[in-house]
Amino acid sequence: MLNPTARVLALLELLQTHRHLSGGDLANRLGVDRRTLRRYIRTLEELGIPVTTERGCHGGYRLMPSFKLPPLMFTAEESQALALGLKSALHLGLSESVPAVESARAKLERVMPAELQQRVRALDESTRLALPTTHATNNEQLLGLLATATQERQRIRLDYLDGYDQASKRVLNPYGLVYHSGHWYVSGWCHLRRDLRSFRLDRICDAVPLSATFDRPTDFDAAAHLIHSLASLPRATAVALWLDTDLESAVAELDPHIGLLTPADSGVALHGRTDSLSWFARQLTRLPFDFRIVEPASLRHELHRQATRLQRLAEAD
Repeated sequence: MLNPTARVLALLELLQTHRHLSGGDLANRLGVDRRTLRRYIRTLEELGIPVTTERGCHGGYRLMPSFKLPPLMFTAEESQALALGLKSALHLGLSESVPAVESARAKLERVMPAELQQRVRALDESTRLALPTTHATNNEQLLGLLATATQERQRIRLDYLDGYDQASKRVLNPYGLVYHSGHWYVSGWCHLRRDLRSFRLDRICDAVPLSATFDRPTDFDAAAHLIHSLASLPRATAVALWLDTDLESAVAELDPHIGLLTPADSGVALHGRTDSLSWFARQLTRLPFDFRIVEPASLRHELHRQATRLQRLAEAD
């Protein structure tokens, strides 16, 4: 059970982390009622920390803009987590941020006690992060603009060039950003297509914030939508299979791009599309469970060809 002092510090940390939080949200996170929350707010104000109160249905609390917070203190575990996070940030395709990340790492290490410095250096030298290879140079300014628009619920006008070099102008309600397989994507409601769409950031030629705002669906999962979209791309050949396993095992074994997985007939149905039956057959050869190809027949022939090749290689050994 947190004591009042610990809760006041937790309140300060929440206000530092979030630009704006409602009274109900803050009270729930701290595990107190609204009256106690107001008392904690007054305590912060008495300590010289200016908290702005906004009234109305969209009201809440925030720290006064430009207020400089006192120095932060981190535990050894928090410092180690920060070091790992900064190391991961170097793999996100944001080349302009590399100097800033390296500078932050140097500052963090400089103020660490000797024992913690040694631990973090050992972690840095002995670990390798098997993150997806970045396939495109990403625009940090565009990423920041879209992140702000997503947070502020602000529409964006995009000039977009798709994978077939077809240019279009879109108006988007940006719901979320996702880094997936070496690319950044923004997902949201496209006013041109009147449906949910995802756009690769390196294909956005221009983006302009608009004055109009929108309401974001509370249950929208940008990552899940992106994976569903990639699996549903209109590729050359439709495929359908029945997998003799459960959904959790199927998800663990299969590439998320391979198709859509749904429980069916005491197993899992796989529906997808592919431009390469050879690639698709190779994915099937490594599955630890049985399966049945529903369509197309050409996938059966390709799988047989792959199996014959593997058997020939095994016999040669």
